[in-house]
Amino acid sequence: MFLLQNIPAVEVSADSLEAKKAMLAEKIMNTPPKDLLADLGEQAIQFGLKVLAALLIYIIGAWLIRVIRRAVRRGFERRKAEPTLASFVDSLVSISLWVVLIIITISTLGINTTSLAALLAAGGMAIGMALSGTVQNFAGGIMLLIFKPFKVGDYIEAQGFAGTVTEVNMVSTKLLTVDNRVIILPNGTLSNGNINNFSGKKLRRVDIPLSVAYGSDAQKVKEAVLEIISLDPLFLDGKVPGAADPVVALTDLGASSVNFTVRAWVKASDYWAARFALNENIYTLLPSRYGIQFPFPQMDVHIKQD
Repeated sequence: MFLLQNIPAVEVSADSLEAKKAMLAEKIMNTPPKDLLADLGEQAIQFGLKVLAALLIYIIGAWLIRVIRRAVRRGFERRKAEPTLASFVDSLVSISLWVVLIIITISTLGINTTSLAALLAAGGMAIGMALSGTVQNFAGGIMLLIFKPFKVGDYIEAQGFAGTVTEVNMVSTKLLTVDNRVIILPNGTLSNGNINNFSGKKLRRVDIPLSVAYGSDAQKVKEAVLEIISLDPLFLDGKVPGAADPVVALTDLGASSVNFTVRAWVKASDYWAARFALNENIYTLLPSRYGIQFPFPQMDVHIKQD
């Protein structure tokens, strides 16, 4: 109410409007029909030329935008930049250039772009308030671009989903799951949440729990598992920087089993293949080649008679 009360009232005099109408009518009546038609024809020609110029500017501008985007992508490819940065900048450049082209095209038609800019600013505030989530996603995309918690090609887990990053644009990130599903995550929640990047390092450690039956020789179990690991060339040793020799350690004594932990280092790209192969080799070779049996639930029952 306070704002409304302080806005000055604008009064339009009815007499001034009538006077203007009378002057316009008198001018039309005093103008010969030929001159009036010639004037209208000249204005139509001028407006048609403006429309043709606007169309020509729009077509050339659209072609230039495609050329600029292609040049930007090639520049990133030559410099071997991260695909994450390339896709984000490409999206930003495209939107910015299209906005500039539309403003130039409208100004060519003779529309006052100053009032249009004020209208866009006012509308932008309203749209910004309505699309606050989109603005947050845009800011989140910038944060992801600056701090780089992951890049295109990394396998990550975030917001309850896991997959390979295929694209990072201005407002969202796309993941491709192992079962070929596309997951789209908003950049705002992604930048504010926990991200587990499985591809952040070149090496990963495979941890496998192993249970054997009571009565098994602990030293023999260790030697057997280390020998099984050595059969697979995917596993690394301490000679590789960042890796360590495989380890087999007795961790605890369960109710029905003796529990070990197997740890060995591999390249991040070989993680799942090495893990699956090691599980299969332990299951196949440990009983047949080394005579070490796996446990099963047991219960000792004591019968007491009086």
